[in-house]
Amino acid sequence: MRITCALGVLTVFATLPLLGQNGHGGRVELGTYGTFTRYDAQSLDFDSKLGAGGRLGLFLARGLSIEANGDFTQTAASGTQVDVARVGGTVFGHLPLASWNSLYFGAGYERLFYRGGVIADDNGGHLVLGDRMHLGRRVALRMEGRAAYFPSSSAGVGDNRVVNYGGAIGLSIFAFGGFEHSARDTDGDLVPDKRDQCPATPTGATVDELGCPKDSDRDGIFAGLDSCPDTPAGAVVDALGCPLDSDGDAVFDGIDICPGTPAGAVVDENGCTQDGDSDGVLDGLDRCPDTPAGATVNAEGCPTDSDSDGVYDGIDRCAATPSGTEVDDVGCPVLFREERGRAQPLILRGVNFDVGKATLTPASYAALDEVAKSLLAHPDVRIEVSGHTDATGSRGLNMRLSLARAQAVMAYLAQRGVGHARMQAQGYGPDRPIATNSTATGRAANRRVELHRLDGNR
Repeated sequence: MRITCALGVLTVFATLPLLGQNGHGGRVELGTYGTFTRYDAQSLDFDSKLGAGGRLGLFLARGLSIEANGDFTQTAASGTQVDVARVGGTVFGHLPLASWNSLYFGAGYERLFYRGGVIADDNGGHLVLGDRMHLGRRVALRMEGRAAYFPSSSAGVGDNRVVNYGGAIGLSIFAFGGFEHSARDTDGDLVPDKRDQCPATPTGATVDELGCPKDSDRDGIFAGLDSCPDTPAGAVVDALGCPLDSDGDAVFDGIDICPGTPAGAVVDENGCTQDGDSDGVLDGLDRCPDTPAGATVNAEGCPTDSDSDGVYDGIDRCAATPSGTEVDDVGCPVLFREERGRAQPLILRGVNFDVGKATLTPASYAALDEVAKSLLAHPDVRIEVSGHTDATGSRGLNMRLSLARAQAVMAYLAQRGVGHARMQAQGYGPDRPIATNSTATGRAANRRVELHRLDGNR
């Protein structure tokens, strides 16, 4: 009956034009509740029973309040009725969990009055933990648990120390402003609509004192929803606020000005690839990162040497040099070796003519082609093409034949691109033998064409 009357009183108060429930200092809470108490089984021989009570609270600050409360329980001890009245005071701290819900905890003093089958009074302390759920701007439902300790109970037996446990559930109304977190808060950001300048804040976003969502890294994803709150300025992010890196080069999209980087390539701070040796194979993918400039490389960035002459393709000006041929630094056959600081003549081995004629045999072309390549690779070289014969026959005929053969060689080289201005032909006949003319072997050696360098020692 008492609980019914108390609830009726609360209903009347709830219709008053109270301000929004707000925990600012000076706000008053008035409530009633039902209790259940489990008395200490060791020291008190009381049955666990239901009871009812009321409370009057005052908020000293937004998260701090004091409360006076009292309740009555009718129980029994060994079949004899015992009336227990409890009065006390509690200091509470409040922790908002949402716009409609807050946790509270408190500690305080209470005094128990036992009447009926037991006549005694007890003094002790208590701890309270509870939850307040707001049913509107003026009304809240409270549920709490309580533990009370009495170091020396006049109503107890044994060592006289008593620990009682209990719980309570009830309704409260708020006057003079009420409790803060029941104020209308449409977007649930804990800032009441009346001062919320950003009333449509997404659920979970962190807001400032005006109710506007924060975005510390300015990536368009609000703090509280942003899983990567330290995104660099300019980076493109996903729905969770984490930066994207489409090409996996560790430079985020939006910052990466070269977004199509192949996997594994090394990039600079702008996400652009590098090619330190300028061979067309990117650093990070290039297995030969120190390739000389101009060298042709394979797919792995390593230089190739098709004719295996030790000079890389692309630098080699005389491709397909026969195996074993001594070449210079550009891959061309060495024409003029030096002895004592002077360039020595080159005897054109394998260059032959029809018998008694100045007509080159087809077998001579390959050797002359190599000579032409080397001369084209060194445009500064000037040469004399000299023809020689053995001593057989008249000297006049041999002089004419040796010149004609030198001219035939020069003409072939010119056909291969060697400029006429770089060459001159000279016939020496039998005048400069390199072997005896008394044997067939010696005469064969004397029948030859030589190249002499005219522009210095090389």
